[in-house]
Amino acid sequence: MKTILIKQANVINEGQIKALDVLIKGGRIEKIAPSISVKHLSHELPADGKYLMPGIIDDQVHFREPGLTHKANIYSESKAAVAGGVTSFMEMPNTQPAAVTAELLEQKYAIASQTSLANYSFYLGTSNTNLDEIKRVNKNTVCGIKIFMGSSTGNLVIDNHNSLEDIFRYAPILIATHCETDAMVKSEADKYRLQYGDAVPMKYHPKIRNERNCLTSSKLAIELAKQHHSRLHILHISTKDEIELFRNDIPLKDKRITAEVCVHHLFFDSNDYEKLGGLIKCNPAIKGPEHKPELLRALIEDRFDVIATDHAPHTWQEKHATTTDGKPDYFKIPAGLPLVQHPLLLMLSLYHQGSISLETIVQKMCHNVADCFQVVERGYIREGYFADMVLFDLNRENKIIRSNIYYKCGWSPLEGYTFKGAVDSVLVNGNLVYHDGIFDEAVNGLRLLFNRT
Repeated sequence: MKTILIKQANVINEGQIKALDVLIKGGRIEKIAPSISVKHLSHELPADGKYLMPGIIDDQVHFREPGLTHKANIYSESKAAVAGGVTSFMEMPNTQPAAVTAELLEQKYAIASQTSLANYSFYLGTSNTNLDEIKRVNKNTVCGIKIFMGSSTGNLVIDNHNSLEDIFRYAPILIATHCETDAMVKSEADKYRLQYGDAVPMKYHPKIRNERNCLTSSKLAIELAKQHHSRLHILHISTKDEIELFRNDIPLKDKRITAEVCVHHLFFDSNDYEKLGGLIKCNPAIKGPEHKPELLRALIEDRFDVIATDHAPHTWQEKHATTTDGKPDYFKIPAGLPLVQHPLLLMLSLYHQGSISLETIVQKMCHNVADCFQVVERGYIREGYFADMVLFDLNRENKIIRSNIYYKCGWSPLEGYTFKGAVDSVLVNGNLVYHDGIFDEAVNGLRLLFNRT
């Protein structure tokens, strides 16, 4: 294991920014001090005033393996993640086959152990019939249980209320929910289909998947969690209507119900459909411009606890599906955006606008994710913790173009945007996996562990 010394970085950690040296040995943080001198080093990394933060933990990604590897795979997307400062990810069960048994889940862990450049965990999916699998899940080696509250595909849809009740009653670990309801979606979609056929303009996506739908489903999840004293985490909140459902008057460690907001709901709004169309179609939908500032306010005021990407890649061809007369086919264009390479840049754009502090960005992307999921010894820059860290230049301009995108799908809705900020170096378990645009793929990431009693 290498011994690495990071010299004179502006360390963002636990609500402070300090000029510090950080010594890494045996994959962990050995020492943090204003000045460290070591005789025998594998590598000295001069920060030269750049900023050092803990590695980002993304609690919601879709890496498509197994079964959908024409879109992405664990290797390609973990590589993109690392290039963006994401050193750990938690991946969703809607692969093919869906990860609804311990055996299928372990098959995904086996793939990641051989191919992932980042640290990893995988959610166990829920169905109407896999309650026994849910009861047996290992609470210290699996990040959580994922429920699609009536909005997904195949056997992951929970459309039986008794099954839903049982999952909330018996789940031994955190339940993460996608809160929308297909019946309400279908009702709205049918109205627009009558008028436009399959070529529904994409600007109506937030009308079809509207605020009332999200609010109704989130309320139901919270009611069930309170009834059964479940540990509930609601994913990708997209409306200001849902904000008041979440408390900010108690510390995170005491919350039984937490919430996540995603970078695309903080960056885009419905005005962007005119330019980007189906490229930014996602579920829940990117909604009107009135929601975006309120979501950010709720994040800063601690009603929302973590930031994620919901990285969900599709091919360029899939995102440009057309009707028989050549118009964009609303119903064939799949939902999801590739985002895991750029969450830090998106949040730094808000920092440069004066909308959020660096300390808050680190709290919501690193510290709180680790605390929310009870991740063992990650999410902070602390002596003895795993050396997952990101060194970034706060002011270097960075234009997103095809040639610097690492997703297997090869595109990003951010193409053409120029951001102020650039990832310089990324360490995963003390290995300098990314530095100045070059990857070291000699060592893979590790399975995340969780400290749950």
